[in-house]
Amino acid sequence: MQIDNRQWGAKMPVKWKIFRYLLVFVGFLLVLLWLLQVVFLDSIYKEIKTKQILDGAKSISANIDYPELSTLLDGLSKQHGICVRILDQNGDDLYSVGDIPECLIHKMDRRDVMNFYHQAMAGDGTAFRFFSIDTGENVKEKTDRMRSDDKQSAQEKNSLRENFPPFPRRAMMEQMVYAQIVSGEQGHCMILLNATITPVQAVVETLRIELWCVSGVLVVLSVLLAFLMARKISAPIMKMNASAKELARGNYDTVFSGDGYLEITELNDTLNYTAKELAKVEGLRRELIANVSHDLRTPLTMITGYGEVMRDIPGENTPENVQIIIDEAKRLTDLVNDMLDLSQLQEGVHMLHKETFRLTQCIREILTRYGKLTEQDGYQIIFEPQEEVWVSADKVKMEQVIYNLVNNAINYTGADKKVEISQRVAAGWVRIDILDSGQGIAPEQVPYIWERYYRTEHSHQRAVVGTGLGLSIVKNIFDLHGMDYGVENRVEGGCDFWFAIEVAQKDQ
Repeated sequence: MQIDNRQWGAKMPVKWKIFRYLLVFVGFLLVLLWLLQVVFLDSIYKEIKTKQILDGAKSISANIDYPELSTLLDGLSKQHGICVRILDQNGDDLYSVGDIPECLIHKMDRRDVMNFYHQAMAGDGTAFRFFSIDTGENVKEKTDRMRSDDKQSAQEKNSLRENFPPFPRRAMMEQMVYAQIVSGEQGHCMILLNATITPVQAVVETLRIELWCVSGVLVVLSVLLAFLMARKISAPIMKMNASAKELARGNYDTVFSGDGYLEITELNDTLNYTAKELAKVEGLRRELIANVSHDLRTPLTMITGYGEVMRDIPGENTPENVQIIIDEAKRLTDLVNDMLDLSQLQEGVHMLHKETFRLTQCIREILTRYGKLTEQDGYQIIFEPQEEVWVSADKVKMEQVIYNLVNNAINYTGADKKVEISQRVAAGWVRIDILDSGQGIAPEQVPYIWERYYRTEHSHQRAVVGTGLGLSIVKNIFDLHGMDYGVENRVEGGCDFWFAIEVAQKDQ
């Protein structure tokens, strides 16, 4: 089968889809890794340090009157690498902890400290600033996150520049200073926290080189892994596809095999069952064609033959020959009607027309049709009900059921030519059994006995055996009524076709 490029693009094989999805997933992971480790590393690092300072200030503020505050400050400084300085409202030190390089808050004089104090008091009790120190440049304010509209005087800025001279031959370094006014037992005091943001550029460069190596290795491995996974997953599917093509060509002996996945195994079992059932259907189809051809050809041949005899041979235009033509034409009509009835029943076209009628009397009337058969051919049809039973059902279809079941029993009964019909009533239900004395049905053939044109291997007692559609019609009528029914082999020999229906009250 040829598939053009447009179809292939729209319906890509599963292995290539898996291959593509895995590559896209790995690509997404690599992009995310690059973004987190290179592009946003500086921002993430600053956010972490900022959170550490804010959490530290919150902890100190909550424990400002704690007797062992110095111990808390030491632990905080060592854990997060920050400097802490607590001053009273006059600018005198209460606590001073931390020894990070170039700590700004330890180098501030009283005037700079008071500047921070006044800025915090003018705001919401806090002030947060970033400072950058660069070789050849004085300390300069970079950002004020808490008060973007705050304007320092030239005198304040010059003071900062004078007190924080440049560090010779030092790379760019950022520091953050956070001030918070708190109230304690000693009145208002100010907490100053200072953290150095280590330059991450060198780290970024290192990570970039490592990521190039990791990305290359990861891409190669992901390609190999995607290829192996796609191939392993798609292999059993491709194998099933090949078997399915064989099945589509009519090779019902094909076997679906494949393992490794529960879904694949279950699908193989389902397809093997499907192939088996299709083989049965194909056998039934061939048998159907053969039977229909035979059933149609025989009466047509008889009609044609006797018609030609009556036309060509003087004196052969007798009532007997005409009756043969009429009988064969009726046989053709019965076959066509049965096929039509079965088709309509299976399509659900037939509707039930329920009525309450006497089932016992209905069976008696049907048996009267077999008077000639019992008199001339020696058949015994026994029906001795103990009581009259009324049911609610489609009378026409129930007559068709009984007629077909009796015909079937006559066709397959034994040498004694005996057919029995039993009627039993119990617990508001009536069961009708049609029994013959033939050879019975092999257990493996029982599930298929209701199929159209299905016949057992046993020979028929009569030469004329009907259309072959009777039991299939009976089954569909039973299903339409929702009745219980079945077939059983008798211990003494023969078959028992039965059905059960609820007893109805007699119409007044």
